[in-house]
Amino acid sequence: MGVESKITAKGQTTIPMEVREYLKVGVGDRIGYEFVDGKVVLVPKNRSALDFAGALFEPNREPVSIEAMNEAVGEAVSDRYERSYDRD
Repeated sequence: MGVESKITAKGQTTIPMEVREYLKVGVGDRIGYEFVDGKVVLVPKNRSALDFAGALFEPNREPVSIEAMNEAVGEAVSDRYERSYDRD
């Protein structure tokens, strides 16, 4: 079982210490909420681009052109847009 917290009458909750440590968030940091497959995912919004340096590195992967990257991003945005209308 994971960790839990209680929601107050005002709709507030305390994010448990274990979750804050895992997300590396603290006082004054922001978090976002994303809806994924019927669940809500907490997303830290306090990270800089440098925190993600090397996250996608795969040894021996072929380089990808800017055009191919732009096309892949465009397809992903289009797919997400279409899925947002499928829920309505």
